[in-house]
Amino acid sequence: MSVVLPSWFDPGDERAARVVWSRIAEPGDLVAARFVAGRGPAAALRLVLEAESSRVEVQQRWRARLAATDPRRDLGILRRLGGRVLVPGDEEWPDPLDDLGERRPFCLWVRGPGHLGALTARAVAIVGARASTDYGDGLATELAFGCAERGICVVSGAAYGVDAAAHRGALSAAGGTIAVLACGVDRPYPRVNLDLIEQVAAAGLLVSEVPPGCSPTRNRFIHRNRLIAALGGATVVVEAGWRSGASITASEAAGLGRAVGAVPGPVTSAASAGCHRLLRTGAVCVTRVGEVAELVDPLGAVEDERPILPRAVHDDLPEVDLRVLDALPLSRPAPESSLATVAGLDAAALASSLGRLELLGLARPGPGGWRRGPHPRQD
Repeated sequence: MSVVLPSWFDPGDERAARVVWSRIAEPGDLVAARFVAGRGPAAALRLVLEAESSRVEVQQRWRARLAATDPRRDLGILRRLGGRVLVPGDEEWPDPLDDLGERRPFCLWVRGPGHLGALTARAVAIVGARASTDYGDGLATELAFGCAERGICVVSGAAYGVDAAAHRGALSAAGGTIAVLACGVDRPYPRVNLDLIEQVAAAGLLVSEVPPGCSPTRNRFIHRNRLIAALGGATVVVEAGWRSGASITASEAAGLGRAVGAVPGPVTSAASAGCHRLLRTGAVCVTRVGEVAELVDPLGAVEDERPILPRAVHDDLPEVDLRVLDALPLSRPAPESSLATVAGLDAAALASSLGRLELLGLARPGPGGWRRGPHPRQD
């Protein structure tokens, strides 16, 4: 008996087939990924549509979802939101996702004016604890703001805490930011971040591998981490508990060959325990935005940001002059014989050194001997 195929099915439309696979297969379903890779999206879908229920090679969970699947409906919802679907091979497809191999998503559902391929050419994932502290939120905002100022896109997950702070920091600098969701791009989650997520959709990008209408689930949150790690050229964890999603993202990034940084916190803070574990196992210590940029950019591409410190009065003095300077009293003058003994010099060496120090304003002669000058000369 012949099987009646759905009206929406077109055996030559690989893009529509990928849209359907994103609906019927859960993120992380490697059986589905291999099934599609071996046959092509449309041919694999036709096998599922035509197969009898008794066929072992077809997973029943895919067939169960097909009855409620209509790619035209999903694409219509996305169009009303001003969004688009990206598939491998599209000009806007982010090449970093290809590093995931067979774990690469079938397609991406995208909202926002940004160009995903261009933004991810120079990007960093900034992630951390949902139950963050003021310390973590402040640092995430500061690092994201600085990255955005340098033209580095900030990728995160729009969750409570550090993720939200990172997006806000990038938006404050009018920079690029990408929120990778574990639900449909039409269902902002968590709801408390609704305004923030809409701001990201208006100025940056919302990205998901599941179609509109999909709810966030534990499985989708777990597999969402691999997308965040892949889209960033590096991952920085600001705060993380001993077991956390941020630590999973860091592990995913390391597995992809991406640089991983972690921000240290108080050793007594449970919110930083995961960061400290990352630092002990090879993550780079990150304390300022320049260090984040060093993880993202090639070696030598980042300007040196070491702080400019005021010069000390003894900078660049030869050792003999340092010994004399240390021997000079601050107030009551000391005779040269006493200075020679303290400095361990003979009379001639002491006289030469005192002359040099006097020219620099560091030594001052007076009745009864020498003392330190009140102020060094500013030449």
